[in-house]
Amino acid sequence: MLLPDSQDWAAIWLTLKLASIVTVLLLILGTPLAWWLARTHSRLRGAISALVALPLVLPPTVLGFYLLLLMGPNGPAGQLTQALGIGLLPFTFAGLVVASTFYSLPFVVQPIQNAIEAIGPRPLEVAATLRARPWDTFWSVVVPLARPGFLTAAVLGFAHTVGEFGVVLMIGGNIPGATRVISVQIYDHVEALEYAQAHWLAAGMVAFSFVVLFLLYTLNPDARRKPA
Repeated sequence: MLLPDSQDWAAIWLTLKLASIVTVLLLILGTPLAWWLARTHSRLRGAISALVALPLVLPPTVLGFYLLLLMGPNGPAGQLTQALGIGLLPFTFAGLVVASTFYSLPFVVQPIQNAIEAIGPRPLEVAATLRARPWDTFWSVVVPLARPGFLTAAVLGFAHTVGEFGVVLMIGGNIPGATRVISVQIYDHVEALEYAQAHWLAAGMVAFSFVVLFLLYTLNPDARRKPA
């Protein structure tokens, strides 16, 4: 079997970089959204929950297609980024980050939401009687009690981003060193009948996925009882 070449290593590094950035962004953006979904009684809760979960049922190419139109030269997001001097996001690493954030959103929001809902109102009420400010209550009460949910969200968000294919191909294309991630690199190897090179990357993905889930279920037993 052939060892991974420089392009394979470049794809691996780009994938890990993408997954790390997206995971951080998802935790920052997904936490307040999960908090709102867990605590609100608004009539919009069902609609927002459906929008968050939409990537779970939509074909990745469908989501990628509409994101491409949205961020393209004639789309509202594309016109905004051009007006701001950022340029167009499709077929750039920044575009991959945006698309991956949308596509992996439910894998982060739902575990955190479930963990917050499992806390119940009682600890928050006790903190309020002690005159704790909302910000202090969140960091001193919610985060420690919901820590398994945050761990599950981070692991699933990272792993799901690593394994993306349809969305990243639609938005990023296949540019070596810029948008060619592991899944696209495997596709290129298979298309070129380079099965030995594809095997190295595919087997590595299988091993990575197994190790991630094994550690998640071993270190965080709550993930077995309350899946996202």
